[in-house]
Amino acid sequence: MKKHNFNAGPCVLPREAVESAIEAIRDFDGTGIGILEISHRTPGWERVMKETADLWRELLNIPDNYKVLFLGGGASTQFFAVPANFLSKKAAYLQTGVWAKKAAKEAKFYGEVEIVASSEDKTYSYIPKGYTIPKDADYFHITTNNTIYGTEIHEDIDSPVTLIADMSSDILSRPVDVSKYGMIYGGAQKNVGPAGVTFVIVREDLLGKVDRKLQTMVDYRTHIGEEERNRSMFNTPPVFPIYVMHETLKWVKKLGGVEAMYKINKEKAELLYNEIDRNKMFVGTAAKEDRSLMNVCFVMAEEYKDKEAAFMEFAKAAGMVGIKGHRSVGGFRASIYNACPRESVEALVKCMQEFEAQNA
Repeated sequence: MKKHNFNAGPCVLPREAVESAIEAIRDFDGTGIGILEISHRTPGWERVMKETADLWRELLNIPDNYKVLFLGGGASTQFFAVPANFLSKKAAYLQTGVWAKKAAKEAKFYGEVEIVASSEDKTYSYIPKGYTIPKDADYFHITTNNTIYGTEIHEDIDSPVTLIADMSSDILSRPVDVSKYGMIYGGAQKNVGPAGVTFVIVREDLLGKVDRKLQTMVDYRTHIGEEERNRSMFNTPPVFPIYVMHETLKWVKKLGGVEAMYKINKEKAELLYNEIDRNKMFVGTAAKEDRSLMNVCFVMAEEYKDKEAAFMEFAKAAGMVGIKGHRSVGGFRASIYNACPRESVEALVKCMQEFEAQNA
């Protein structure tokens, strides 16, 4: 039976990237040594590092005054690295989910944190509107997609202060005007690779402005280095995850880039949301105008609550993997990231229709 992977992360990857990675494990770049064993100072690897950064630049049209870094520690490490590098007196945060709340918590170690708005009052089921960004803040931090709750900020915000965004779960899913941001970061394991590498896109002139002394590994300037060949290579980088990222970015480019990816993602999301809205057994949990293109969250309609376990088993038997909602929310969640094929979304829709026919 074919399996349809809707896991929220680590997530489904392009088959081309997986096959290329398998071959590289056996023999990287014709060296006779596998990617898991090579030195990160191998000329072939230095080429891959540069190509990966160049692909990021091309796909997102990243301006020259921004640096692209590949770091360890996940997005959670950036929760404290961001304020360490940018917070002098006060930072502003938009609280749209658990990860946004955790990011704000870490920033409080470095200075004052103002929560400009929060949707916690309704279990983060919407994106706050009509808030004011304080002009005396050192930066404004947002989480563009909320994986657990299925909400997303769909447009680039015009901010009067430096805008910093955690784009862990929607990067490369839609066009982004990088020039509106001081920094964009995220874990790769949703849309651009496996767990183990974090991407950081940062405007270089913003660095070195805080008075505090920074630990070597926390200071982004350490990873930029004086020469491009040393970028993201201060310590041994996560070689294998970066290689898979490299192959995934090549796949996105082959499909037509971010604009083409966005069209595909909108079509997949519309297909699934339309079924949720049509099917009398299911109800979407996110405000319609804020629904995520990446994480589709839904529950059983009130009159069918007793059928939740039955649908979960029905879906599993049909090959659906990873649709159980996050433990803090319950219900169901289908993560339909870039590499999730349309046929998997169609299979889930068919599964929902069949369950309705048998049980409604």
